[in-house]
Amino acid sequence: MRIAYLDCFSGISGDMFLGALIDAGVSPQLLQDTVTALDIGAKLEISRVARGGIAATKVDVYANGEKDRPREVFLAQRKRDPADEHLHGDADHHGRHSHENAHDTQPRRHGRGLTAIREIIGKATISDPAKATAIRIFESLGEAEAEIHATSIEQVHFHEVGAVDAMADIVCAAVGAESLNVDEWFCSPLNVGSGTVQCAHGTLPVPAPATLRLLKDAPVYSSGPQVELVTPTGAAIVKTLSTRFTSFPAMKIDKAGYGAGTREFPDLPNLLRLTIGEAETKGDAETNEVSTTTCNEKITVLEANLDDLSPQVLAYAMERLLAEGALDVFSVPVQMKKGRPGALLTVLAKQQDANRLAKTIFAETTTLGVRSREEERQTLSRRWQTVNTAWGPVRIKIANMNGSVSNYAPEYEDCRTLAETHSVPLKEVIQQAVQAYIKGKKS
Repeated sequence: MRIAYLDCFSGISGDMFLGALIDAGVSPQLLQDTVTALDIGAKLEISRVARGGIAATKVDVYANGEKDRPREVFLAQRKRDPADEHLHGDADHHGRHSHENAHDTQPRRHGRGLTAIREIIGKATISDPAKATAIRIFESLGEAEAEIHATSIEQVHFHEVGAVDAMADIVCAAVGAESLNVDEWFCSPLNVGSGTVQCAHGTLPVPAPATLRLLKDAPVYSSGPQVELVTPTGAAIVKTLSTRFTSFPAMKIDKAGYGAGTREFPDLPNLLRLTIGEAETKGDAETNEVSTTTCNEKITVLEANLDDLSPQVLAYAMERLLAEGALDVFSVPVQMKKGRPGALLTVLAKQQDANRLAKTIFAETTTLGVRSREEERQTLSRRWQTVNTAWGPVRIKIANMNGSVSNYAPEYEDCRTLAETHSVPLKEVIQQAVQAYIKGKKS
């Protein structure tokens, strides 16, 4: 199983995460193309720097030709524009990473709402899974802000997070993470920093409110300089990607990368480290080891009975749920009261996604109630291998048990794309991908 580990000994922010991705092997051109696909007037500047004597990759975002400005400048300009003070969003409480530049363009009288952000991401020419991940990161931020301000998520306007540069950070983070073909993400305890942070509404202790809300149930500590080390964007990325917080997991290391923040500290390298490799040692979460055979995890099962929903709408709702991060979605025919035919919709979800997916069920179906329960799921470890066919590359998902391959299957979307592009039968692409994998095993 291919795993990734985030070492947040100096916190985490969006641009530090992008730097670590590139340093660990993600194509810089992939991220540049992603920014171009957003069509929001942004571009990336990628450079090599040193922090504490360690070489790292630094990523800066240019919005409409202008490099991001220091947070202090942004807050000073905000104070001169009282009309903005009623709007909600990250910059109302805090700016970007206190040891990096602020990521916002000119102050807006009207921030971007989540609906507008979803539309921008939806139109971008990136994969559907990456779109879903990026939207989940924004939704995590929105949920945190909505709770802090006692409002709804759709009424939250993102000053900092909705800015051009933060859009680039979050969407590039989703695309870059997907390109690593990692099966599971792990994260260290997070160094949140200390001291206070100057916000539009006054001085608040570190972590700032949205960051604190996002890091619920995550292990944190305070060390080093008295600055804010974990930004809301960084916290949302960790919350969305990571399935477990642990010390360094047992793995066969493949590659590692360092992403740099802007400032340099005297006694703490301002870096985020990303390590990628194959899980090797059998064990469990209690010993901080990763099993190469099976993984036990707690999940939430959501169910709803539907007897007045058209099949077309049900199919669309199931697609939406999968796109928004459900582990699995299925329906079975049932007989409802008064003899009416209906369907039982079942959704498997990560525990942290359950409430959000329940809201999607309510929004996309006609149900008046959603049942939920916790169950334990046991899964085989898995990894990806790419094979070549006559029409192009196809990823093979490989499941392992006790060190040997127990199942393998071509990735459907890869095969479908090749079939549509080259006007060949889908079954031929699947068959050739399987044959290429078997041939590779024998050679």
